[in-house]
Amino acid sequence: MKKYLFILAAVAVLMASCSPFALVNSETYNNADLADYSTFRIVTPADGNRLPPGMEMVTYYNIAAAIREQMLERGFKEDPSSPLLINIGLTVHREIDTAPALPPGYTPYSGPYYNGYYPFFMYPRANYWANYYANAQVITGIYKEGVLTMDVVNIDKKVPLYSASVATILENGQSQFRNLKGIAEAVQTLFSRFPVPLEPQYRK
Repeated sequence: MKKYLFILAAVAVLMASCSPFALVNSETYNNADLADYSTFRIVTPADGNRLPPGMEMVTYYNIAAAIREQMLERGFKEDPSSPLLINIGLTVHREIDTAPALPPGYTPYSGPYYNGYYPFFMYPRANYWANYYANAQVITGIYKEGVLTMDVVNIDKKVPLYSASVATILENGQSQFRNLKGIAEAVQTLFSRFPVPLEPQYRK
């Protein structure tokens, strides 16, 4: 009996420790070596003149802060003139049900999409994704999840360098990207296969 209680307790601990976030895409493009860069900048609403549907300013600031922390812990320095731009995209269930794949007036662009829908990026993705990436990391069946996508691009040369996406099950129609704890965990998962490792002092 004690043996079975121990097993049940172990399973309960394991289930409690499982992250609600899953890495669904992590890919480097154009043989890029991100370690060649020393600075970065994060997209702002002014860059694209909009936020993705479903993202509020406070959500943007919290996601940007979590991404900034991950980049700083990898030895990068933030610089508003850096060619290394981090673009943010978001797809959530309630938008997928009603929104078209692309905003009005947009031409189709390439790259990862989810259940037939592209994420809504802050900076127009069509400005740097070429058509030959049309089949890159096609992922389907995520319509019941919220998906946060990050593109790292050399914006001066308009060349995509890296893309990663993290998904989470929606609870009562609400994305866990809306609270600080959830955002921090999501971004940590987003960077779990980032090609530049954490500096030694930040490794656990």
